Amino acid sequence: MGTPWSRRICLISLLKNRVLLTLFILLILAAFSLPFLSYAPNRLLSGKSIGLLSLLHGPALWLLLPLGALALLSLLPPLRRHAVLTAVCASALLCLTFWLSGHGAQQLALEGSRLARTSWGSGCWLMLVLSLLMAADAIARITPSHLWRIVGNTLVLLPTVALLFSHQLDGLSLLKEYRNRQEVFDAALLQHLTILLLTVLPTLAIGIPLGVLCYRSQRWQTPIFSTLNIIQTVPSIALFGLLIAPLAGLAAAFPWLAQHGINGIGLAPAIVALVMYALLPLVRSVVAGLQSVPANVIESAVGMGMTRGQIFLRIQLPLALPLFLTGVRILAVQTVGMAVVAALIGAGGFGAIVFQGLLSSALDLVLLGVIPVIAMAVIVDSLFKFIISALEVKRR
Repeated sequence: MGTPWSRRICLISLLKNRVLLTLFILLILAAFSLPFLSYAPNRLLSGKSIGLLSLLHGPALWLLLPLGALALLSLLPPLRRHAVLTAVCASALLCLTFWLSGHGAQQLALEGSRLARTSWGSGCWLMLVLSLLMAADAIARITPSHLWRIVGNTLVLLPTVALLFSHQLDGLSLLKEYRNRQEVFDAALLQHLTILLLTVLPTLAIGIPLGVLCYRSQRWQTPIFSTLNIIQTVPSIALFGLLIAPLAGLAAAFPWLAQHGINGIGLAPAIVALVMYALLPLVRSVVAGLQSVPANVIESAVGMGMTRGQIFLRIQLPLALPLFLTGVRILAVQTVGMAVVAALIGAGGFGAIVFQGLLSSALDLVLLGVIPVIAMAVIVDSLFKFIISALEVKRR
């Protein structure tokens, strides 16, 4: 028999995939020690907790299959073929967890009134999140390419998306809130996309020249970055409030501005504030991208007789484009999130749904506004990562 220290070293050496094992242990603890669903007589009252064990009968027992497979895979070495199986099992577990929550909600709806609400419990939320983390970790082990990682993560989510459109989850309170407010939801989606577009375009028009100016003139770089850094330190709600008075004064002095939608509240102050916040990451990325262009490349272009404009458009801009797009990605994702707060001054978007839910103490209504914002941010982030990866592959 070895010493306790040697046995501990031997046990650690047997753990081949510690990340997956840790995630799996957390998932098991969440699944069987925390409530899976919450059932309430209406959306304003607290619900009673329903555990996963009480739902595991009949077709629901299929949930144990990916759980058992993941338990086995967590003890195996993190080889590529094992990572592929892990991604498949995590996708299956994610889909089955969604299905079981919808199936349980439908069964509970048959027993209660039309006002009853069935929502996800903390155990279900953690199971969904940990399943996604296991799938993401497995895909990261399969390929280092951002392009293929995005494709892999999309394939992991496809069964769940198909389940969502098959109306298997309609018994959940979140889907009931969506059906009751579908027109409001669609209008909020359009407003949120409008805010994003109206923020990104002016930011590009202002930020790119500022970035080029900072790159070419050290004298201007310090005051510009100092000003943009100060703007970043101002809380978003405070900045929205500071813009109400001057814009309202402009609308009163020039009535034609009010006729075009520029006023103290609404979309105009929100766009101005969001553009001010978005300038710093964009200007920094432009400067960093231009500084990353090798000096010998520029010298060669000068030797070939190119003008400054030709060097910028044909040499510097293409080489700096990946870093430049990284800044655009940051400002786009930042804008998607901060646009929620803009609803406080009447800008609309998903923030209006979020604050309506907070005022009425309806958690599902809050989630109806929050979840699309998270999904939009992930989609925007993935889209820019896809474009940046494609550019880097093309340059090679």
